[in-house]
Amino acid sequence: MSIIIFVLLRVIPGDVAAIMLGDYANPKDAAELTAKLGLDKPIIVQYGEWIVGVLQGKAGVSLYHGNSVAGELWKAIPVSAELAVLGVLLSLIIGLPLGLISAIKHDSIIDQVSRLVSVLGISIPNFWLAILMLTFLAILFEWNPPVYYQSLIKSPVDNLQQMLIPAITLGSFQMALVSRMTRSSMLEVLRQDYIRTARAKGLREQMVIYRHAMKNAMIPVVTVVGLNFGILLGGIVIIEQITGVPGVGRLTLQAINQRDLAQIQINVLFFGAVFAFSNLMVDMIYGFLDPRIRQS
Repeated sequence: MSIIIFVLLRVIPGDVAAIMLGDYANPKDAAELTAKLGLDKPIIVQYGEWIVGVLQGKAGVSLYHGNSVAGELWKAIPVSAELAVLGVLLSLIIGLPLGLISAIKHDSIIDQVSRLVSVLGISIPNFWLAILMLTFLAILFEWNPPVYYQSLIKSPVDNLQQMLIPAITLGSFQMALVSRMTRSSMLEVLRQDYIRTARAKGLREQMVIYRHAMKNAMIPVVTVVGLNFGILLGGIVIIEQITGVPGVGRLTLQAINQRDLAQIQINVLFFGAVFAFSNLMVDMIYGFLDPRIRQS
């Protein structure tokens, strides 16, 4: 992953030194800046120096403002982490009950409405939904979220006001996927022989649903949530820029506009590491949900 990130950033068109110096830079100044930044070295040498620095906790300094890229990343991580957690929580809080009710009330009006909501959640782009929500709230209620970011500890009210819209827009797609997958998985489980046996033994329907069916139906849902976490991370980049949330996504987009290679490299590497870790957590949750997987 680190090799792909490093190589791709160096094969894309454009001279970093020329961009930093501006339109009126002469070739001599550009060559001096390129040598100063170490971009004139062979790509293998550049990669070796970079990856050694990353492993030592020294990912380099920003080519644009000279600050430590690791320091800038650490400042932005709590903001994006809060936004991602809120988005996932909202998707689960809404998506799971919606899918369960839809499966239990199969082919009813509630089921039809639930499926319609899920289709809308998948179809509507989250960045368009964010713009729409901001526009309507400003026009109809003359309300806008706080411009300057406040941490959850210092100012919980201002923080939640600023995080609510991006969390809803970020979790809308995930919510729709969770709802649809929960519905289809529950319908499949409810048709199994052991469910009919549980009902024939006289167990209450509530116990059959929540103790026997739901736990087995959650394995595909966990898979969807884990695999689509990468989509969630990708959405953070756009949503944070639209709503003004100073997280890793907005930091990455600013670094792309400035061709700040050092910042882009460490940010994208962080996204990849989080995605890999989330998939590892999904595999561990499998063992908790299914004893057969845990014993194997």
